[in-house]
Amino acid sequence: MLSCTGIVKSYGALPVLKGISLEVQSGEIVSITGESGAGKSTLLHILGTLDKPDSGTVTCQGQVISGFRGNKLADFRNAHIGFVFQFHQLLPEFNALENVCIPAWIAGVKKSAATAKAQELMSLLGLRERASHKPNQLSGGEQQRVAIARALINGPAVVLADEPSGNLDSANAEMLHKYFFRLRDEMGQTFVIVTHNPQLAAMADRNLKMRDGVMI
Repeated sequence: MLSCTGIVKSYGALPVLKGISLEVQSGEIVSITGESGAGKSTLLHILGTLDKPDSGTVTCQGQVISGFRGNKLADFRNAHIGFVFQFHQLLPEFNALENVCIPAWIAGVKKSAATAKAQELMSLLGLRERASHKPNQLSGGEQQRVAIARALINGPAVVLADEPSGNLDSANAEMLHKYFFRLRDEMGQTFVIVTHNPQLAAMADRNLKMRDGVMI
């Protein structure tokens, strides 16, 4: 469903990725671990088309997306790839429900349909009573669950998460991890998660380990 072949990436004279290949199946939860500087986040950004490889290809749902450009790339990313970052990246001027709806609005979904889908996701993630709250009125765990709902609003093929529980205390981190697996079990959602959290890595269907720009 999502794969990459021979991914090479350098920044100036510094090689970061040295020929990475991997394949992720639909409905799978894959964790990627390794020390800081191993290239994990760079790989995730390339898989999500937020960055481009120097060489190699990225394929999603049978399409070689590493060759997409401009609006074609932006439209594919919005429709098929969800993102969750360590620092949730919610827009402070919008409430939780509106933050979840934003990718759907960008895709041209009618407001009523986007709102209904957002409410469904927020209920699933235990956020029904928090829909009208601004991000600064939410706990860290609630903010990250809003970010997950936002990532899911367009029904993406895969959600890419970069240290999603890295800014949470242990109780909220554990809750967040359980939601990933509930979403996989109930919605068939695919996740690729970069993490330093050993508990989350151990729960994943597969844990891929990186060191110095290669898989080990």
